[in-house]
Amino acid sequence: MSEPVVRIGGEAPEDVDMGGDSNEVDEAIEALEGADGGDGADETLAENAIAKPTFVDYLRSPIIELSIGAGDDMTTLFAHQALLARSPFLVDALAAFDPDVPAVRRIEFESEDVQTMGSFLEYLYTGEYFPKKTGDGLEGAAESMAAAAAEDDGERLLQHARVYTLAEKLGVGELKALAHSKVHRINSSAKGEIAYARFVYANTPRDDNTIRKPIASFWGQRSHVLRHEAEEDFKQLCLDYPDFGFDVLSYVLDARERRGGREREEEVTKSGRKRARMA
Repeated sequence: MSEPVVRIGGEAPEDVDMGGDSNEVDEAIEALEGADGGDGADETLAENAIAKPTFVDYLRSPIIELSIGAGDDMTTLFAHQALLARSPFLVDALAAFDPDVPAVRRIEFESEDVQTMGSFLEYLYTGEYFPKKTGDGLEGAAESMAAAAAEDDGERLLQHARVYTLAEKLGVGELKALAHSKVHRINSSAKGEIAYARFVYANTPRDDNTIRKPIASFWGQRSHVLRHEAEEDFKQLCLDYPDFGFDVLSYVLDARERRGGREREEEVTKSGRKRARMA
């Protein structure tokens, strides 16, 4: 993913309120960062509790224009600055905007997906994103079962994988955890699982065991069956991403070693009992 580009310039459109007291915006952003410790900590906490911004306070902050994609595929979204400040990654970009200059405040995300960015903004405003978690499943799961049965591209898995990687980049840990939890509520085809694994191994660091380890476990337990449904795709995935093949093999060997250890313990126990009876 490329770094977002900050643009400042042009006149603010009349139908978008670029105003808002800069002090109110600063207070809202500072409140999101939490209270500092030290002398008078109790007093500071009490003051922050009283001054905790409401949702209306967030909506009073300046509007930020978000350009997603490039060229003919570019889409423009809008969000309030104080809510975007929940992302540590965006704090520096937001700091570049002068609160006293009524110019269009724009951040460009040329390599991001508009639907994924939409899910990110939905989470900032509501604390969730569609499809929402309901019990052990996801909202609308019953209506999409027929489509899911025929799914081969893994798009439902990829939706949450994209949100996961964007949340990782923007430093929003709660959204990252939410996206990962939704992955485990989805059933997909062998080809869909391969598409998901391919995306994860292409877009996450090698030490990200949170999302990679469950994939290795999944294929380590089922590869002897699922690979026959998409054998060429599975083979190509192993060739393109050796880390994937190594992780799956490691899981299988570790499981076999654990089983072998238990079998040896049982043999020793049985042998010990026999010698005891002969004594």
